[in-house]
Order: sequence, then C-alpha cells, then structure tokens
Amino acid sequence: MTDTFRKGDPARIARRYAAERRFRAYGAVALGVTVLFLAILVADIVAKGWPAFTEHSVALKVTVDAAKVDAAAPQQGDFAAIVKQALRDQFPDVTSRGGKKKLSGLLSIGAADDLRNRVAADPALVGTVVDINALLSDDADLFLKEDDRSASADAGGRISAEEASWLQTLEDRGLVTQGIAWRFFTSGDSREAELAGLRGALVGSLLTVAITLLLSLPLGVAAAIYLEEFAPKNRFSDFVEVNINNLAAVPSIIFGLLGLAVFLNFFGLPRSASLVGGLVLALLVLPTIIIASRAAFKSVPPSIKEAALGVGASHQQAVFHHVLPLALPGILTGTILGVARAFGETAPLLMIGMVAFIVDVPGSVTEAATVLPVQIYLWSDLPELAFQSRTAAAIIVLMVVLFCLNGIAIYLRKRFERRW
Repeated sequence: MTDTFRKGDPARIARRYAAERRFRAYGAVALGVTVLFLAILVADIVAKGWPAFTEHSVALKVTVDAAKVDAAAPQQGDFAAIVKQALRDQFPDVTSRGGKKKLSGLLSIGAADDLRNRVAADPALVGTVVDINALLSDDADLFLKEDDRSASADAGGRISAEEASWLQTLEDRGLVTQGIAWRFFTSGDSREAELAGLRGALVGSLLTVAITLLLSLPLGVAAAIYLEEFAPKNRFSDFVEVNINNLAAVPSIIFGLLGLAVFLNFFGLPRSASLVGGLVLALLVLPTIIIASRAAFKSVPPSIKEAALGVGASHQQAVFHHVLPLALPGILTGTILGVARAFGETAPLLMIGMVAFIVDVPGSVTEAATVLPVQIYLWSDLPELAFQSRTAAAIIVLMVVLFCLNGIAIYLRKRFERRW
C-alpha cells in the first residue's frame, strides 16, 4: 500500500473541502435571499398598513339644539347637521353653498355617531354645549398622515388646496387630534373606509374555526386510532390510507365546490353561514389531522403498548390509557397547524357565498358572516386609497394570528415532547 493511498491525495482532499465550503456558501446565500425577500414583504405590508391603526378627529364644541334633537327620542335627532354646523362655525368666512358642502365633506358620515350615543345615554345633554371629537373623512385622514402635504394637494389629489388649508388651520389651532383607531377592531364592515372594522370578520373567523375544530379533531383522532391500531391490514385499508394522503394535497377550492354541492344545494343549509364554512374547512383539515395523529402514534415506542398488554390490559386499554396520552402532544401540534391553515383559507369559502358584504357582527353560526381572509379580499378590490391601508392592516392582523397559532404549536411540541 503506497503512502499516497494511505494519506490521501492532498489535492483531491483540498478540492473536496473547497466544494464543501462552496456548498455552505450557496446555502447561506439562499437563506439570506429568502430572509431578504421576507423582510421586504413584511416591511412593505407594515408600512402600508400601519396608518390604518390610527385616525384623526377634530375637537368641536357643539350645541345640542333642542329644535333638532327631541329629548324624548334622542336617537332620531339630526346630529349630523349639528356637528357640521359646529365645524362651519370655525370658518365663518365660508359662506357659499359649495364651500360649505366641501367643508362638511371633511367630516366622516359617522362623525356624529359618538354624539348620538352620548345624548341617547344622557338626554339631559339636550340644550347644552358638548365637547366632542368628530371623526374626519378617509381623504382628510390620509392627507394629515402624509409627509409632503403641499405636494399632495398641488398634484390634484382627493383633497383640494382649499380643503388642505382648512385642515392646516384646524391643526394650527390645536383642534386636530390623532389617536388609536379602536373602531378598526370594534366595528363591522362599512362602505366608508374610516368606519370599516374587522370585528365582524374576526367573530366570523372564530365561529367558523370553532366549528372546524369541534368536527375535525374528534373525527380525525378517531380515524387515526382505528387505522393505526385496529384496522386490519388489507387492500381496503391500504386504499383508504392512500386516498387520505391524496386528499391532503387536493386544492382547497375543490372542497369549496363539494360544500356548495352537498351542504348548500343538497342539504339546504344557510348560505354564507359560519356553520357551512366550518363544515367545509373541517373536510379540508381532516386529512392533515389524520396524518399528523398517525405519525404521533407511530412515534410512541411499541414497548409501551407491549408492557401494558403484558400486565393484562386489553388492546383498547393499552391504546387509550397509555399510547394516546403519549401521542397527544403530536396530535395537538398537527391539529393547531391544520386549524392555522383553515384560518387563512379563502377559496373554499368564496364558493359557499361567504364573500357577501356583512355589516352586522354574527351572533350565531347560522347567521350570515364572513372571515378575515375574505374580508381582506373584499377590501383589496375597492378603489379607495384608505381601503388599501385597511387591507394591509388586516393582513398584519391575520399574520399575527397565524404566528400565534404556530407559536402555540411549537410551544406544545417543545413542552410535551419526549425523547425515547
């Protein structure tokens, strides 16, 4: 045996090490590019959506005129005219009809809602002067959030130079305030961007996912237990296993078509309801839960079940008292990941009519509802600039929810994971 063969060819070894270094460099570059694109995407979404979490309002002193508001029925009062008059009082030089209309257009159509609620709660306010913060329109709000306001007004934007000067005057007087847009989380959908909120979509998503979880978890775990522990190993069980794996890869819109044909057309369930959405999404995530649950059962050492059988336990007792508790962390992890997928689905819900414009917050699973991904889809199709910011903000909320669900799955896996 020669010395070269024993020690190896130095040139060949150097080439192997060089190839390994290049491979590591390629992997690092690929990872860096991926992180860069992800960072750009997240930064772009946050930059566009962050303005939607704040809103501008103007502080006004309004006189709740008894001629316009009846203390016996305050909800029917003309509060919009009262608020508009309070704003016009700030600019007494605006006397033309067109000027007054443009000035009133700076206010949101919901600017008087807070005043209406206050007077309805306390009718004694009729005939008094009340301090309010009147919500500005979406165009005025966007203008106040811009860095270069003069360029925006001069470029022929949706705010004219005259309206920009009014807003600037109000701001110079200290009447314009900026605060957190809580209505974005407490209100339902609206045609007016400054009034549109996510509460209806969030409640609809929670109801839909609750139905999905209540159906898919017990059915998925039961199917996994039967297939893994009790089903005879024959061609039929092999056929079922292959089709379960195939269903996990089926496009989600196919499940929407199935839900449309079965739940809506055949069973006549209410259209655009959380109940139907939950049923469809349960079919969607059921294969994923079955596969994850079977993998969790396989990860439990056979000696656990064999020891239980050896001390006299039945097969059922060995599975439910010993194997199932040890496989539960893996089952929960797979279930949470499946629910996270269901939470972000849009296509199957569009097929069953959950794309409708829903203003009210659903109170039950049979009422018309929408979900967060569909709400994002609806807002993205609207032409108003403020809805673009609302769309990005809704995406941020959806991403936070999905990150939390995935974080819970990681925590459960780390917390209850056992190494054999």
